[in-house]
Amino acid sequence: QVQLVESGGGLVQAGDSLRLSCATSERTFSNYAMGWFRQAPGKERDFVARISRSGANTNYADSMKGRFTISRDNAKNTVYLQMNNLKSEDTAVYYCAADSSITLSGVALPDRYKYWGQGTQVTVSS
Repeated sequence: QVQLVESGGGLVQAGDSLRLSCATSERTFSNYAMGWFRQAPGKERDFVARISRSGANTNYADSMKGRFTISRDNAKNTVYLQMNNLKSEDTAVYYCAADSSITLSGVALPDRYKYWGQGTQVTVSS
C-alpha cells in the first residue's frame, strides 16, 4: 500500500502562486508515475498534470499549460505542483495519485491510478 500525503494548500488571492507537495515513504517511489487531479464542489475529479517515473516526461490539462508545473524529486520521494497566476476557477481540492503500470493513454483518467492522497484544499479569492 502506497500512502501519499499532500500539503501546501491554502487561501490565496487571484494572481498568487502556490506549490503543492505530495510525499510518500514508499521506497520504490521512482517506480510510480505520478499525477495531480483536482475536484471542485459538485464537479468531477479533473486531470491537472502527470509526470513519468524518471521525471523526463510531463503532461498537462490544456487550461493549466503555462501556469502549472509538475516536478518530482525521487531522492525525496516527493512530487510537486507549482501553480502560478492562480485564478478563482482553480479553487478545488487537489489530489496526488500514483500508479506503477499506467500507460500514456490513461494518464488523464482518475480510475487508472491505484493510489491516492487525502487531498489539500486550494482556495483562490478574486
